[in-house]
Amino acid sequence: MTTFFCSGILFQKGMIDMSNSLQHLPSVRELLEKDELRKHSTNKNIPLALLKEWIQEAIDEVRSAILKGDKMWEHPSREKISLWIMEQVDDRVHSGSVYSLKPVLNGTGTVLHTNLGRARLSDRALAHVHNTSKQYSTLEYNLEEGKRGSRLSLIESLLIKATGAEAAVAVNNNAAAVYMILRALAQDKEVIVSRGELIEIGGSFRVSSIMEESGAQLVEVGTTNKTHLHDYEQGLSENTGMIMKVHTSNFAIVGFTKDVNSHELRAFRDETCPDVLLYEDLGSGSLFPYSEAGIGREPVVRESLNRGADIVSFSGDKLLGGPQAGIICGKKELIDKLKKHSLARVLRLDKLTLSALEATLFDYVYDPDSRDRIPALRDILKKEETIKERVHLSFEKLQNKKSLTVTVVPAVSKVGGGTMPVEELPTWGLMVKKQGMSVNGVERVLRKMVPPLIVRIMDDGIFIDFRTIDEDEETKVIDHLSRLNNE
Repeated sequence: MTTFFCSGILFQKGMIDMSNSLQHLPSVRELLEKDELRKHSTNKNIPLALLKEWIQEAIDEVRSAILKGDKMWEHPSREKISLWIMEQVDDRVHSGSVYSLKPVLNGTGTVLHTNLGRARLSDRALAHVHNTSKQYSTLEYNLEEGKRGSRLSLIESLLIKATGAEAAVAVNNNAAAVYMILRALAQDKEVIVSRGELIEIGGSFRVSSIMEESGAQLVEVGTTNKTHLHDYEQGLSENTGMIMKVHTSNFAIVGFTKDVNSHELRAFRDETCPDVLLYEDLGSGSLFPYSEAGIGREPVVRESLNRGADIVSFSGDKLLGGPQAGIICGKKELIDKLKKHSLARVLRLDKLTLSALEATLFDYVYDPDSRDRIPALRDILKKEETIKERVHLSFEKLQNKKSLTVTVVPAVSKVGGGTMPVEELPTWGLMVKKQGMSVNGVERVLRKMVPPLIVRIMDDGIFIDFRTIDEDEETKVIDHLSRLNNE
């Protein structure tokens, strides 16, 4: 950096160049007067306030780059800076949505992808959400009596029919359900849990931690890989209030193992400690017998209750295929206690979730074709040959893409959502490579398209698993790959 004196003041050439560059920064008002941006506000229905915010952020980015001495902005003209800012704003305008929560194409093959929102809702559920949110509803109004009703009763009859329980209630997720059960039914009491079932799920959520928060006292029995009935017996005391069995849905212990099932625990409880509650946290929870289709060994809620659990809890947005919720089913006297507890209001569901959950449960109870209507069920049960046929149809439409190498390959999909961790679903998809572009580069380009296509990297290429690509999404996938070819 050159230094010189002028009128007794010390100057550095770089500082002068920087100052000159900053003078070329356009104002927000100046850019907003450009017709291109005005059209975005009108044609794309983008609020002017948001356009102003995007422009200001782009101006700030250029200013910061100039101050850092970025060579790109050493001698910029006002026109160059304005053009660059316009391009940044234009990219955001065409990003597909002004919202942070955006729809994506799931080409990973993971059906219950936690990062991508887990279960997709059925058309019936979406329609019910739309109708009950667009208008006023009977959320807490009893039409027959003409007075205040309870939202807690809206889905209870469907849950009773779907699970065979005496009563049921739902809260905002299964972690909340676990906390509520422990707090309301076992506070200041000892709760016996096998060491092999002290799980941690996503977000560092641990059974032991939530038990501590609830006021229940954890009593660990057995070992990580083996727990016997006599371990539970040794863990009993005068202060035992509950035996809790946790389904290890997000991992599997194999080899030299032993656990005690809920049927055995029920017989043991009835004989030795009849006043102690038996609670089973099913985690994922399922109303559909996937094992009969040769997929996994997930317990069905009805069977868990039939085997003797007094109360069970499970998620709504996993194997059930509905919205995020924590569903609690069991004996009426226990459910009534939960409904009257102060946490029932703290953890209650909103009308949108209730609408989606009601429609999903309705399908299970009354629609024999629910396995085809509920996306999560449909995708998990999707036949390998069906997927293969659809992949080949898309492959035929991708011929003569000079810069792309596209092949049809077999692979395996995952159920996801911390469910059936060792289960592999045979699938087919497209393996894509682009001449002159790295695998990570291809993944990044597809992720930036509208709508974003989320893929997995496999064998030095990107793989698009068609298990989680609907038929009406295939055209978008083909269009994205065609654009990739032209990049």
